[in-house]
Amino acid sequence: MVVIHYTAMAAAQAALKTLCDPETEVSAHYLIAADGEVLSLVPEDLRAWHAGAGCWGAVTDVNSHSIGIELANDGFSPFAAAQMDALTDLLKAIRARWDIRPERVIGHSDMAPGRKIDPGVRFDWRRLALEGLAVWPAMQTGDTAKFMSMMRAFGYTAEADEDLLLQVFRMRFRPAAAGPLDPVDAGMITDLARRFPVDVNAAST
Repeated sequence: MVVIHYTAMAAAQAALKTLCDPETEVSAHYLIAADGEVLSLVPEDLRAWHAGAGCWGAVTDVNSHSIGIELANDGFSPFAAAQMDALTDLLKAIRARWDIRPERVIGHSDMAPGRKIDPGVRFDWRRLALEGLAVWPAMQTGDTAKFMSMMRAFGYTAEADEDLLLQVFRMRFRPAAAGPLDPVDAGMITDLARRFPVDVNAAST
């Protein structure tokens, strides 16, 4: 898998200091600055401490089964064009090396709902999907009673409640939506779950 994060720091150098300090016990495979500079911090075949507690499908030790990419961003600002260009180039190279499917490129918030919110509502998931580097659901309606089962079928944890998972889902796929669960939420996750069902027996990249 690939897990995308933001640093919650505007400057890449400040984030680099944190990611390279053994006392912080935080690391990532890559850090991408706003100007598009890509810093390789940990070899891809080694474990980095970027994900923390959480899961995606059958993967409960995400650090051991993923490549972590940190984007220098304060969490409120748009992601710079040069930074997004560098990210897409990096993802294409990673996917070529590891044969990672687009549905296995996720956000930190996806695997740790309620604990993490990055890469946040300003991140352009649709762009990645258009380039075949992530997934995007069809806009359709569905059965709200099946929302939770479809979320689990796509990969989200069964440990979180509906309100929290709705928040996490909308953060990524419907950032402008508000109010209670509706048929569009249900339809979009149903489309994702049917096209990209998680393999509950697999714990790999």
